[in-house]
Amino acid sequence: MSTSAPPASAHPPPARSLFAGPGEDGRQLWRAAGEAVLATVLVVLVHQGESEIDARLRGGAAALGLLGVALVVVRRRFPVAGVLGLAALMGVMPSVALLTAVAAHTSTRQRETPRRRVALLLVAAAAAMATGAVSAPVVGPGSWSFGLALGAVLAVTTVIVPGLVGAAAGQQDRLLRAWRERTAAAEEARRLADSEARVRERSRIAAEMHDLVGHRLSLVSLHAGGLELALGRTAPELRDEAAVVGRASRDAMQELREVLGVLGPLGRDTGTDALTDATGTRADVEALIAESRSGGIPVGFSWEGPDLDARPARVRRAVHRVVRESLTNVHRYAAGARVTVTVRHGDALVEVRVRNDVPPVPPAATTGLGTGRGLIGLRERVTLLGGDLEAGRTPDGGFAVAAGIPADPRFGAETADVQPYETEPAVADGPGSGLSTLQRCLAGAVTGLLGLTGVGVMMLFGVALVVDAYGPVYHRPEKPRVGMSREQVQRVVSGDDDTVRAAAAGREPPRPASASDCLYPWGSGVAKGGRLELVRYCFRADTLIAIDRFTVPIVTEEDPTHPGRTTHD
Repeated sequence: MSTSAPPASAHPPPARSLFAGPGEDGRQLWRAAGEAVLATVLVVLVHQGESEIDARLRGGAAALGLLGVALVVVRRRFPVAGVLGLAALMGVMPSVALLTAVAAHTSTRQRETPRRRVALLLVAAAAAMATGAVSAPVVGPGSWSFGLALGAVLAVTTVIVPGLVGAAAGQQDRLLRAWRERTAAAEEARRLADSEARVRERSRIAAEMHDLVGHRLSLVSLHAGGLELALGRTAPELRDEAAVVGRASRDAMQELREVLGVLGPLGRDTGTDALTDATGTRADVEALIAESRSGGIPVGFSWEGPDLDARPARVRRAVHRVVRESLTNVHRYAAGARVTVTVRHGDALVEVRVRNDVPPVPPAATTGLGTGRGLIGLRERVTLLGGDLEAGRTPDGGFAVAAGIPADPRFGAETADVQPYETEPAVADGPGSGLSTLQRCLAGAVTGLLGLTGVGVMMLFGVALVVDAYGPVYHRPEKPRVGMSREQVQRVVSGDDDTVRAAAAGREPPRPASASDCLYPWGSGVAKGGRLELVRYCFRADTLIAIDRFTVPIVTEEDPTHPGRTTHD
């Protein structure tokens, strides 16, 4: 057993980017930057919409939000870490719930093993529920049971549902890729079969040309040799000319072999395929029809015009091949069907038509319509002569083969209308197949936006049900009242304002004798009738002992830039 390791590549593959998924090339920096911006917008929108839990996190909310954005950006490179990290973070900070849905969808779409997908989704859901139950009493929105219920709702709506959708999408992608590969393989097999049929037919044509022209050249060489011997005794001065003719015929034979090598390997037809002087004549066609009749096929025959014995051998050979291949196909795929063979020999064209009716007994299911290689070879042969061939179903369900062959094909006409071979291999998904890259990106963006909208709606309904079941967790703060602590009052009202304090100086009612200090918040009053209502909160130590409401006059003056308009001061 050999222990030598394979040679190392001189240029190792580049390191995979943090933002690229499996099979993706490049750094994908622009896509990562765009995703980071969109993720930040989503977090901010959810946070501003309703998130008292995030507000209780104070300065930690921004750091956790940035961590969630980082996890969703690298989710393609680290799918498991991205899903688990965002799921655990979601239990503490629900604002990243939509990012968790995106990561769950991407991760399950990439993973091919069903067990790993299920395990990932279950672990992520458990992490969201566990962190929710642990953090709820600490952060303050409710008890551990409330955090557990909220985590369960978020896990179902942002982990399980997007994960199942991603798994279905990944399965569809893999099936589509496999279908494209099978289609490409079938197309490649068909192309190779067609090419093989053409090569085989060209080989037969090469053999026929060798038999015809080579036989004539052999006779010329033989007679030139005999003439050379005869002239050596009777006319020695002409012996050299006879030798030149002999050498020229032998050189022509060698050159013929070299030229025929371009068409394909020389092969010899034997049996019923053997080329004779009667091939393609009326007697030859009648012999083919008699052979089919003996096999149980009712064949009608019609010949119009003179015989083909005066036509070139390649024309007769083509007529023979069309009739023989058509009758062979009837024996294979339409046994018992009535067949009509018609040959029309005109001055410029030889028309051959073989038509069969619907067979009395349908062919076996495994037979199908055949490979079509015989018809491909026929079309190649007729096209090389400058003619055309049509084959296909008839309106009544039968099949017909019609060929038009020039009666006297010109030299060089055999390559005039030949279709070029297909040399390009079939590909599974070429650049021009399907939608363009821009269209696919736009469709993906619209689909993702609709999916996130659906997830957001489900998440809101689930959170509303949990809140309704556990009571008004996110209630409005209580209005200030006597006896509250300073901290409780400051949570409700704005801080002390120097402008309000200055406006109240000399116009406020006397302070309570036991008051240690007072709070003058801004924006607590309403302007009415040229006076502004203010509110004063007085404390003894840290306890609210008095709430006083009073008004102060408002100074108005005309705006010089807009006559008739007044401003308040």
